[in-house]
Amino acid sequence: MLVKVFGSAVFGVEATTITVEVNIDKGIGYHLVGLPDSAIKESSYRIAAALKNNNYELPGKKITINMAPADLRKEGSAYDLTLAVGILVASYQIKAETLSEYVIMGELSLDGGLQPIKGALSIAIKAKEEGFKGLFLPIQNVKEAAIVEGLDVYGIENVMQIIDFFEGRGTIEPTVIDTEVEFSKTLEFPEFDFSDVKGQESIKRCMEIAAAGGHNIILIGPPGSGKTMLAKRLPSILPPMTMKEALETTKIHSVAGKTKEGGLMAQRPFRSPHHTASSVSLVGGGSYPQPGEISLAHNGVLFLDELPEFKREVLEVMRQPLEDREVTIARAKFTITYPSSFMLVASMNPSPGGYFNDPDAPVTSSPMEMQRYLSKISGPLLDRIDIHIEVTPVPFEKLTETRKAESSVEIRKRVTKAREIQSLRYESFENLHYNAQMSSKQVRQYCELSEASLQMLKTAMERLNLSARAYDRILKVARTIADLEGSENVNSNHIGEAIQYRSLDRDGWLG
Repeated sequence: MLVKVFGSAVFGVEATTITVEVNIDKGIGYHLVGLPDSAIKESSYRIAAALKNNNYELPGKKITINMAPADLRKEGSAYDLTLAVGILVASYQIKAETLSEYVIMGELSLDGGLQPIKGALSIAIKAKEEGFKGLFLPIQNVKEAAIVEGLDVYGIENVMQIIDFFEGRGTIEPTVIDTEVEFSKTLEFPEFDFSDVKGQESIKRCMEIAAAGGHNIILIGPPGSGKTMLAKRLPSILPPMTMKEALETTKIHSVAGKTKEGGLMAQRPFRSPHHTASSVSLVGGGSYPQPGEISLAHNGVLFLDELPEFKREVLEVMRQPLEDREVTIARAKFTITYPSSFMLVASMNPSPGGYFNDPDAPVTSSPMEMQRYLSKISGPLLDRIDIHIEVTPVPFEKLTETRKAESSVEIRKRVTKAREIQSLRYESFENLHYNAQMSSKQVRQYCELSEASLQMLKTAMERLNLSARAYDRILKVARTIADLEGSENVNSNHIGEAIQYRSLDRDGWLG
């Protein structure tokens, strides 16, 4: 008997429906075709044990299974349940008249239990698009997939539950998730709050500007000055995610197998890879393509601590994603695009010893060592970082203050208001939502300067020897400062403050 069962393959962050054709005929053998990988080829052993331990059997006949489309490579063990159900129906061990209405995915244990799979949200979205009535998945993935409305999503723990369902004996009900309720479960009081930071008022102001305009930022300061502490608190002042952003972020984490059982991700991600990270771990790829750290940080923050310690070739691969806000992985047989719209927050010591420009500490690094250390960060990469700010150690008097600092919730209100102003300003543009995304043409359009402001910028660039690349960056940051004040025009005081945030363009740093 020939039976068709439907599964799904995740390619990048999108899913493709797979038709699994199971034919059982006279003879002996188990033939699996359609570009399956080793994990799928091994499925016969898991299926045989799972069925036997639940009083069913792998028939001793000629079993031929085709996974179509045959030119698309299928990977992983998530097709175990799909194949098992197809074999049971094709061998007349169970009846399943509505089999064609469902997508079935899950990895089998030898006792018939189910293990979680990757990409459940992408699979559910595709099943809904193609008009399937329902989806069967391991129970660990059910909350994630049930976000998709208009699709019956069944979470099962054992192969017997799906057998009973098709045989009409089960009472399994589809999982229903109130997406709005799940989405509203945001932390009003975040785990990392700016109220915990003593002193550093100027740095907090700088972080607020970065959050309001979506600007990339680099913190330069000696060890122990609070760079990591400040970076960890940046997500707490970013505007709450929209439903669209939450779905995009959840889909990426689902494909990588990093979603929690809570389902929808309502919090902006914060990713902090170690400086020993490889290029592939950062941008994604591999023999079985997976999203990298920059995609897992989509709609959130990517924090690179001790930036010069990263290999130069690793940092260079970020240049294109920072510009295009997506990363394309091209191989001989496939091309995958992962979204990667994130805020880059980097930190670094001002010198190899860490205490350059600190009047209370001796400089132990030679000029050659300083140059070698700082040259690890290329000009083109710095060109994509809008704000450079020096972080100085907190004085003892500030550390012992009992007065509570301003909370992240209060700062976020101002940031959100500024983002709303930008959303209205750029509503006619498809891929422009906040100031950091402006092109040179848009900078000229929305950052018009008075004669006095223009003269101030000219004087600053000449006296501080600021590089040409600093010009647009200063104007973008000044536009954000004006938005935080609710000012329609970019005034000289906004330009003056923005100029302060270009430390690495001045003489004495990168030359």
